[in-house]
Amino acid sequence: MKRTFVLTNHKGGVGKSTSATNIALGIVALLRQAGAANPRVLLVDTDSQSHATLVTTGRNDFDEDNSLYSVLMANRQDAAEIMGQVIVPSKWDENLHVLPASPMLEQAERELQGTAGSPYRLADPLAKHAPHYAAVVIDTHPSFSLLTEMALVAATDAIVPIEPRYLETVGLMNVISKINYIRDGWRIPNLRVSGVLVTKMDRRVRGHHKLLDELSAHPILGKLLCGVIPMNEAVSYAHRYHRSIFVQNPKAPASKAYGQVAGRIVKYMGTSGGA
Repeated sequence: MKRTFVLTNHKGGVGKSTSATNIALGIVALLRQAGAANPRVLLVDTDSQSHATLVTTGRNDFDEDNSLYSVLMANRQDAAEIMGQVIVPSKWDENLHVLPASPMLEQAERELQGTAGSPYRLADPLAKHAPHYAAVVIDTHPSFSLLTEMALVAATDAIVPIEPRYLETVGLMNVISKINYIRDGWRIPNLRVSGVLVTKMDRRVRGHHKLLDELSAHPILGKLLCGVIPMNEAVSYAHRYHRSIFVQNPKAPASKAYGQVAGRIVKYMGTSGGA
């Protein structure tokens, strides 16, 4: 089974787009290094803010004719063909492809509310294209909106990025419960929460260490911890210049940390039959 990883949290500013884009590229690089026959990864941007689209393509001018909006609003029988037409190569790597977002996604969400089968409008056409990729990575809006529900319905694995702050860790079980509610409500047995990713970890802050220790010791959440990304100014510079963290500064702590997370995911793909 091809693995589709969705990064989601109902709070903004936790590094979802940064994590989605760099993990996707990290998977490409590791698969290529391993000599995989197919190292291609598809990055799907379901966030109307289009941050993942902008940094990987250098563009923020996608509209109703050449973005995910086109797929969601198409006749169901035409959606897969249209998806193939709007997927674009990234500027980061020839094997990283992007299904771009646009501000029009907010309109699509309003128009599709209450429409029968709307949560499957991403999953159905994506199922036709996923076999052409080693993996799919989906970035989401910071809310459990219809678009996030579509992303979860299309996914096999949810990864929850959080900051090491009190309210983040307290709300984490609530996020996991919402993901499981969508899994059970739409009868998607393959969907599971497979990781919790701590971002913006400042090792100079004693409280961050305390909360990371609490998370690690938690009987459920501790087993889900899949990585810790340190606070690093290289990430900000990478955003500014629309680069991956690996290109901006391959020796930066955040670059090494994202590489480790990508490595764990590639190993997981291999053991679960997804590579």
